[in-house]
Amino acid sequence: MKIKKSVVCALAAVAGFIVSAKAEFMVGYGRVDVTPPLGTHLSGYFHKRLADGILDPLDAIAIAFSDGTNRAVVMSLDIISLRGYFDLYREGVAAATGLDPQAVFIACTHTHTGPLVGSCRYGKKLDSFERASNYEKWLLDQFATAAKIALNDLAPAKLGIARGEAKGISFIRRYRMKDGSCRTNPGVGNPDIVAPIGEADEQVQLVRVDRTGKPSIAIVNFQCHPDTIGGNKISADWPRVVRETVESVLDDVKCVFVNGPQGDSNHICTDPAKRSPYLTRQTVYKHMGRKIGGVAVGLWDECRPVDVGKVGYSIAKVKVKSNRGRPEQLPEAERIVALHRSGQFAKIPGDTGMQKTTACAEASRILQLANGPDYFDFPLSTVTVGEALAFVGIPGEPFTGYGISMKKRSPFAMTVSACLVNGNFGYLPTDEAFKETGYETQGSLFVEGLEKAIVEGHLEQLERLFKNK
Repeated sequence: MKIKKSVVCALAAVAGFIVSAKAEFMVGYGRVDVTPPLGTHLSGYFHKRLADGILDPLDAIAIAFSDGTNRAVVMSLDIISLRGYFDLYREGVAAATGLDPQAVFIACTHTHTGPLVGSCRYGKKLDSFERASNYEKWLLDQFATAAKIALNDLAPAKLGIARGEAKGISFIRRYRMKDGSCRTNPGVGNPDIVAPIGEADEQVQLVRVDRTGKPSIAIVNFQCHPDTIGGNKISADWPRVVRETVESVLDDVKCVFVNGPQGDSNHICTDPAKRSPYLTRQTVYKHMGRKIGGVAVGLWDECRPVDVGKVGYSIAKVKVKSNRGRPEQLPEAERIVALHRSGQFAKIPGDTGMQKTTACAEASRILQLANGPDYFDFPLSTVTVGEALAFVGIPGEPFTGYGISMKKRSPFAMTVSACLVNGNFGYLPTDEAFKETGYETQGSLFVEGLEKAIVEGHLEQLERLFKNK
């Protein structure tokens, strides 16, 4: 006996499900302005700066992914970090959108000309917005709005990927010196420089998202510190120029930029013979953004299609050992921090500004960990699409070696590593770098073994999600 299709659908509905064709893979895009008011504290240096102007506005951009059953949102913010508020913002976005909190992936570009948000020590969590500023409270509504816009903008989509290089704009900032020491930013033309310690990652990754009836989306991934401008003017730095370059050249395309592992890199070339005589502090951010954006534009038509599939997500935790100081170091650490807080920077030990900054970072770390903990539970965030795409989120400022390693070893067709995702534990050196001295390692909350724990933890997470694609 034949049963009519309408009867089958009715029976299915009674049983609690509807018989339908396989759901389509969909992607959505949302963008909102998160520029703070003038007078806002700017972050990124060891001295106070108040915003006295706006070079360009700051954005919060959300990309939503859906396979018809699972949904996730990847967000990129023109903010240096959310410090202790990361969990509150992530959970707030999840509550406002109905997403699983583990499906909310919040990354910061780390602009040094953006607002100080969630001011507290690295690795600490704030339990409420009770002491938050009006701006910090307002940000939750803006982040949720961006995610809602992206989810409401979902449309059938196809993915393509491509890779290229942006040469000569990102440089390792830690150097071996002739006396055997390691120095961060030792100065252009310093005769005591032997060689950089590490390898710059000059790779540009592009994910092309073509959608039915709506603008395409370009997801661009590069890795370098956005700290080219300085001063007291609000700016998203070169990541905004990347987006503007892509959107001004490609027709009907929206762009989101994701900054990768950048803890040991910046824009400063210390070799006078390799420096452009035409670039200034006022123009270098545009040069960097145009170069990265130009590479992405050039790759657009070369993207190879990749199969989409199930949307996956996960936040896993690994246990990592902390870098506690010795009891006899506490008095000097207290003295240095007191000098810094009282504005007596000149009295802090060190012959150069960077050496004094290193002393401040180390002293702050010693005091923060004076009473523990001995270990931290370190969150690793991931969002995936089938076998095609993985977003890997690290809660701090990882060195470039992290991204290089995970891109080589990941099972996914493209792996986009991102810094400052769902947490901020400060600088995250490689295990090799921990054998050196220097600003980033002396101030780090961690010790050798960190890189192995994070990379292996993420790869285990990726393998699990890849098998469940």
